[in-house]
Amino acid sequence: MSKQDSLLLDEETIQQVSKLFKIISDPTRIAILYLLENQELNVGTLAEVMHMEQSAVSHQLKVLKTARLVKAQRKGKSMLYSQMDNHVYSILEQGIIHINEEKED
Repeated sequence: MSKQDSLLLDEETIQQVSKLFKIISDPTRIAILYLLENQELNVGTLAEVMHMEQSAVSHQLKVLKTARLVKAQRKGKSMLYSQMDNHVYSILEQGIIHINEEKED
C-alpha cells in the first residue's frame, strides 16, 4: 500500500459516514437531536414542542434509534428518549458553529 492509499478512508467507512449524514440531514431529526441534548423526553413532549403529530415524531425516533443516534428507556408507563452519547451532539454543535461563522462573514 502506498502512502497515498493510506490517506484514504476505506469504502465501508465512507459509506457509513455518508449514511450517517443522510440520516442527520433531515430537519425534523436535527430538531429532535437538538432537543434531546441534555434531557430525556417522551414522544408526546417532543410532538408538542415541535408542533407535530406523535406518529410523525415516533417515525423519526425509530429512524434515529435504528441509526444508534438515540436510545429509549422505559420509566413507568413512559418511554423516554435521549441522545445515544456525546458524539451525537458534538456533530450538531460543529454544524451550528460552522453556520454561525458563515453568518458573521
